[in-house]
Amino acid sequence: MPSHRTSNSFKGIPINVSAGAGALAADEMIISGRHNKIHPRKTSGVFTRWRWFFVWATQLFFFGVPWLNVDGHQALLFDLGPQRFYVGSLIFLPQDFIYLTALLVLCALGLFAWTAVGGRLWCGFSCPQTVYTEIFVWIEQRFEGDRAARIKLDNAPLSPRKVAIKAAKHAAWVTFSLWTGLTFVGYFTPMRALANDMWTLTASGYALFWTLFYAFATYGNAGWLREQVCKYMCPYARFQSAMFDADTLVVSYDAARGEPRGGRSKHADAKAAGLGACVDCTLCVQVCPAGIDIRNGLQYECIGCALCVDACNSVMDKVGYPRGLIRFSTENLLAGKVKPAEAWSRLLRPRVLIYAALIAATVMISAVALWQRTPVKLNIARERVALVREAEDGMLENSYVLQIENADVRAHDFKISASGLDGIKVLVDQRGPLHIASGGSAEVNVRLHVDAEHAGPGSHEVEFRVAAQDQPQVAVTEPSRFYGR
Repeated sequence: MPSHRTSNSFKGIPINVSAGAGALAADEMIISGRHNKIHPRKTSGVFTRWRWFFVWATQLFFFGVPWLNVDGHQALLFDLGPQRFYVGSLIFLPQDFIYLTALLVLCALGLFAWTAVGGRLWCGFSCPQTVYTEIFVWIEQRFEGDRAARIKLDNAPLSPRKVAIKAAKHAAWVTFSLWTGLTFVGYFTPMRALANDMWTLTASGYALFWTLFYAFATYGNAGWLREQVCKYMCPYARFQSAMFDADTLVVSYDAARGEPRGGRSKHADAKAAGLGACVDCTLCVQVCPAGIDIRNGLQYECIGCALCVDACNSVMDKVGYPRGLIRFSTENLLAGKVKPAEAWSRLLRPRVLIYAALIAATVMISAVALWQRTPVKLNIARERVALVREAEDGMLENSYVLQIENADVRAHDFKISASGLDGIKVLVDQRGPLHIASGGSAEVNVRLHVDAEHAGPGSHEVEFRVAAQDQPQVAVTEPSRFYGR
């Protein structure tokens, strides 16, 4: 069947929007609104094993971390209620938002750098959409069989057997989706309490809504939309051209070696028959989760999963041809403009080095900021009714409200002191020790007394210090003003 193709290019790299084998072209599907379901064929090989490694690694982390406890709290928790964010033994408060900003910047720079070097490997191996689609396809294979069996079942008329198989598959999908939704919400509310509330049907409407919402998103995106999310919804495929160039490693078909393609027997002389190395088996199309034909050139739908590389290599092994007809390569290397050794060295080109320098700088600055981070937060508010008053003992008095937050992993008894004026006295409206639990806060009324001879008219700089009595290094200082007369 001839394939419809529309030519385009990314930074000089030929791009084709191709229908592949038996699939509608992307532009035809957009216009008509039709979509042919893709039934990816199961394959094996080094890249397939790497994909499953990342499936296991990401999911063991995702499902396992919310159940781990560190220093009496969840190992990773963005608790939106009390606005406390726990990362290992660190506790972050809303004022520490700058660290989240640094993390997002680091992730963006890492994605840009990796794309400049190896194309869309993130999409093909670690993207949540890819990972969950792979899991859902695996579940589908368990219930419906291999590619041929799935196509036959989908085309078969409605029957009790078909309904039973489909119902069992969707039940497994829904179960896994609910588990995923519950785990996701467990990163924003304590997981153990959430699971118990769900089990006893006492969960809040908020938790129930978001669990069902993310379960539905997982079920819809990974079970039904699949590659359409990557093609039409994800913006990454659209702006990747800004990060690709002729030295970017991408999944490539060696047309000079493979064309003209055609079938032949294993012992046939391909050169005598005027044929290239491609036997036109279409396995590279059948295994593709996006349903494209990589032999038509690099296409924006390609997620760089390299399953076509594994499929083609297996065929080359069977017919006795060298591997690598489809492989990771660069435009310059395929065109013969650079030698293989030089192509690898060109991966570290200026844009990649700039990304690497920015990543290193972001990591260093963030590490230094974390190292110097004070685990106690102090906000000072002055009394606005009267700036200064005379106390019963004749001294001048200023009143303050101190908001103290303990971001340390331990509870502490804190002591409040002040400096800046001779003979300054601190009076705390607090009975007993000022005890603040880990991640807790306290609001304390404090009065400063200063002799009038040491506090003339106008404002004077003073400094408050809040320190843990058992660990003086757990402390914070903040400036304020004292008004005299």
